Amino acid sequence: MAKLIRVTWWNYCILPVSILFCALFLATSGCTSAPVQAPSAAAYTGDNFTTWEDARLGIFIHWSHSSQQGVELSWPLVGGTSTMPYCQSMTVEQYQSSAASFNPSKWDPVALARLFKKAGAQYAVMITKHCDGYAMYDTKLSDFSVMRSPVGRDLIREYVDAVRSEGMGVGLYYSLADWHHPDYPAITDADKPYHYYTGAPLPSPERWENYLAFMFGQVREILTNYGKIDEIWFDGQWEHKPTDWKAQELAAMIRSLQPGIKINDRLPGQGDFDTPEKFLPAVPPSRPWETCLTMNDSWGYNKDDPSYKSSTVLIQTLCEIAGKGGHLLLNVSPMGNGQLPPEQMQRLNDMAAWMARNHDSIIGTKPGLEAWQFYGPSTQKGNTVYLHLLSKPYESVTVRSVHVNKVKAVYVLGSGTELQYTKRITLFDQIRKELVKFNDPVGDIVIMVPESVIEPHATVIAIEFEKGL
Repeated sequence: MAKLIRVTWWNYCILPVSILFCALFLATSGCTSAPVQAPSAAAYTGDNFTTWEDARLGIFIHWSHSSQQGVELSWPLVGGTSTMPYCQSMTVEQYQSSAASFNPSKWDPVALARLFKKAGAQYAVMITKHCDGYAMYDTKLSDFSVMRSPVGRDLIREYVDAVRSEGMGVGLYYSLADWHHPDYPAITDADKPYHYYTGAPLPSPERWENYLAFMFGQVREILTNYGKIDEIWFDGQWEHKPTDWKAQELAAMIRSLQPGIKINDRLPGQGDFDTPEKFLPAVPPSRPWETCLTMNDSWGYNKDDPSYKSSTVLIQTLCEIAGKGGHLLLNVSPMGNGQLPPEQMQRLNDMAAWMARNHDSIIGTKPGLEAWQFYGPSTQKGNTVYLHLLSKPYESVTVRSVHVNKVKAVYVLGSGTELQYTKRITLFDQIRKELVKFNDPVGDIVIMVPESVIEPHATVIAIEFEKGL
């Protein structure tokens, strides 16, 4: 063994100069890939919904009669909430008064669905009934609905038809809590300030059973009147215990009516996915998850809320969520006339322009590299890894611990611009290449990123591999 060690050491020490030169070259040489055709941004109209698991972006539609007044949904009638800094406080009568005049003459669900899809959304979720109790559909169980307002039409039907015709998945929101129903019971001005975050008193057993029959009936309506529903989004669960809601029985009814539907975690103990609200988890939850996020600080159209997130923040948030394998349910807030506020239209159009060039890095992807391999979010689809640059690099970015000789191409996804890159491997792997013809080292790729290729909002670099990383 001593002789073998001496010989091996000697061989390493007297390697021909040509081998050492080759090793040094492998560590520092620049590589380029074959030119890549840029995606046609003008031709992109969005991706159809395939499965909930593949859909990284959805649109949340918060809308009710109160949008005419330019106030947050439901919460003003209980005096506002500290969780929404721009939420107004008003009497119950004042809040509910706009139900008598609700008539959104400029509501165009077809145009909105097309915009949602171009922005990269593959599904949408719309309010059927918020905590204020006002039904946005043709319910047979209550007179407090769009059918008794001047609009006189089933707005959920129009929404469902529009998004489905665009190839999008259909989701519906329903509040378990109902601050208008007499047997819930209805909220009054005497209940302010709102103090039921950890539970509200139940009415008499008879009245509660009446309310549960109403609630089960409305859920049955929305799950039988509109064809296949891909997601149901509950809310308001905090006011009572799971057993009070009969959550297990409700879930069983839902799954019998809509096999394969996804139920959120706000039907306590019965959900399929978690819903971090207005928050991006540092560590992804252990099961599927969907961050619901407002564009400003309000869910409904709120004329007093100017605190809009920039398009860059929204797009980069989408990149981060996709890199962690989650879903972004991005909220929009139609005004009383049915149109979106200009600020929201602008952000959706910015997202559409970005997605036209970069949708391959989001749609149908899974999480890419580990955090120690690349300092930023990354996704993967097939043999391609997508690096999402959320800040401008000084000169280059580094991807660590990949099969460097399996790299086929490195380019900017949005433009197709090929990028120069350098392979870095250990000295030992360089020597093995010469001595035993080893040609599958694991090392680093250093990608040069000139200022000229930086794109608005977030630059995406694609790395194509032959097979495996």
